[in-house]
Amino acid sequence: MAAHTLILSLEERQGGEPSPRVAKVGVVGGELRLWPAQSGGEATRRRWGGGRSRPKGGEGGRRRTRVPGLVTAGSSRNPHPDSPGEMAGGRDPRVVDILHLLLLVAALPLAVRGVRRGAVDWTQEKNYHQPALLNVSSLRQVAEGTSISEMWQNDLRPLLIERYPGSPGSFAARQHIMQRIQRLQADWVLEVDTFLSQTPYGYRSFSNIISTLNPTAKRHLVLACHYDSKYFPHWDHRVFVGATDSAVPCAMMLELARALDKQLSSLKNISDSRPDLSLQLIFFDGEEAFHLWSPQDSLYGSRHLASKMASTPHPPGARDTNQLHGMDLLVLLDLIGAPYPTFPNFFPNTARWFGRLEAIEHELRELGLLKDHSSERWYFRNSGYGGVIQDDHIPFLRRGVPVLHLISSPFPEVWHTMDDNEENLDRTTIDNLNKILQVFVLEYLHL
Repeated sequence: MAAHTLILSLEERQGGEPSPRVAKVGVVGGELRLWPAQSGGEATRRRWGGGRSRPKGGEGGRRRTRVPGLVTAGSSRNPHPDSPGEMAGGRDPRVVDILHLLLLVAALPLAVRGVRRGAVDWTQEKNYHQPALLNVSSLRQVAEGTSISEMWQNDLRPLLIERYPGSPGSFAARQHIMQRIQRLQADWVLEVDTFLSQTPYGYRSFSNIISTLNPTAKRHLVLACHYDSKYFPHWDHRVFVGATDSAVPCAMMLELARALDKQLSSLKNISDSRPDLSLQLIFFDGEEAFHLWSPQDSLYGSRHLASKMASTPHPPGARDTNQLHGMDLLVLLDLIGAPYPTFPNFFPNTARWFGRLEAIEHELRELGLLKDHSSERWYFRNSGYGGVIQDDHIPFLRRGVPVLHLISSPFPEVWHTMDDNEENLDRTTIDNLNKILQVFVLEYLHL
């Protein structure tokens, strides 16, 4: 058995002043050992307690809110205790001998189970995950493998219909999405999450679509959008089809699944060289308000699914973890398809992944793989953190799921008008964003 060592920071008093000490509890050859404490300098000290607060959203604008954050553990006087001695009762040297004994007892399960103390708990692996960057040849293959024409004809146009929850169009859109996924080679597992909820117009039926590769994988990168359209009374024989809101994001996710089908099929082959990580696609129902946006009249599907996932053990049979713990990153797409969009970064804790989107956009442009793309109009601009926009990510954000919210800001000019239709979509922009998103997914999943 390899030697595993747990290094712990203690403090003793020398001359009335606290002096940092280091004690080591280790497992060597199946035996538990405690090495004598040695004086340590500032470099040997270890932080205890603390943590990161969840990002807080701003206020103002349509669908904007302030999302409560978490408070760091610790007292108001010392929120970050420096040592076990402080946590056990201040800097009293009497606690040190007791702590030696307690540390031995605490370390016993490590010896019995043979656990590597240095290993990161799987629910925290998302915080240390790094992308596997694609080389130039692979970037060109992605650009050549996606087809805006095929997406437009096969994925998008069938969705450009009235599809508010409970309508015939909603059923047709749901069937279309599922059929497009079922035809692929990758072993997608489809689930329809159907439920009833009270609305301003009485009880309505809603159905989320969850498509997962390797449901038993501990971690999943999640792409999501909403497939419902907002309900508007017919006007002058016109219906609201919500092209940017959000037929195009749905079509982009379907095109990603098609274009990367071969690579995604390899995820079913478990390998020690890859993390226990896979992909999930979620199509939410009932994002739009029926009447006026409120906590009760909006986000029907995402509120229901977030609650359901929070109470569903994951991996199957787990006692302390649920499906939300398995969400590495929730990438929510909304209001996409108008020309010249700008996507700001909303959350500091996922800024590094937003940075990857920025870098991919720059790399593809330098290679000439983005069409009609100006260096004066970058899609992804990390210029600070704006207020949080109310959308389907909110129920997950409040439960601690890391989020990338890819929503055009400012909103498209056609937002919530009858002009949010096929005629006002920009094919080139959508094609460019398809390439960026597909590269991002491949890098994240190490494919």
